[in-house]
Amino acid sequence: MPDSAAYELIDQIAVVTMDDGKANAFSPDMIATVNDLLDQAESEAKAVVLTGRDGIYSGGFDLRVIRGDDPQAAVNMRQGGTRLMMRLYGLPLPLVIAASGHAIALGAFCLLTADYRIGTAGDFRVGLNETSIGMSLPPFGLMLTRERLSKRYLTRATMAATMFTPDEAKDAGFLDAVVPKGDLRQTALDVASSYLALDGTAYASVKQGLRGESIAAILEGLDA
Repeated sequence: MPDSAAYELIDQIAVVTMDDGKANAFSPDMIATVNDLLDQAESEAKAVVLTGRDGIYSGGFDLRVIRGDDPQAAVNMRQGGTRLMMRLYGLPLPLVIAASGHAIALGAFCLLTADYRIGTAGDFRVGLNETSIGMSLPPFGLMLTRERLSKRYLTRATMAATMFTPDEAKDAGFLDAVVPKGDLRQTALDVASSYLALDGTAYASVKQGLRGESIAAILEGLDA
């Protein structure tokens, strides 16, 4: 079985590729590994591309843990996932997500954390299926959907658990662009490279100004 995520440094761009051999679930191992790779990126890169293996970006939290016989493990995983999403949303480096396929539940929330999101054209689905499986949306998810999704789609995307095609997901606000599979990686690198011309300190300051208050409120609620 492959490692849950891999790291490359390409011309000052850190490329983090999630691949657990299955649905790229945000398991405890995936969460820890991505955090470790973000530490590395922040120490040596000027932009980050986060992607998955061909056909799947992420199917969300690891349901084996959620439905397992250790309730505390499920709580810890949800809290770890929340903290990771807030870290991505406030990442001081420019963050580009290259959605390499399906992005469901936490995988779709993850798209909402990035500064630029590129989807893969094809028979893929993007969306939040929580209410269809008897779950509500967590506070961080409600915040991200309010801040990032088009209000025209907000009810369908959240309460109605609508699954969108890549082009529909672009219109809804989950994605900024949709490209053919063969163009995904290079497009993501090109977009990330375009951010390198900006002043990194100013970029991080503006991002903090726009998102910091919302992130702090989520983290304070989590600690409480």
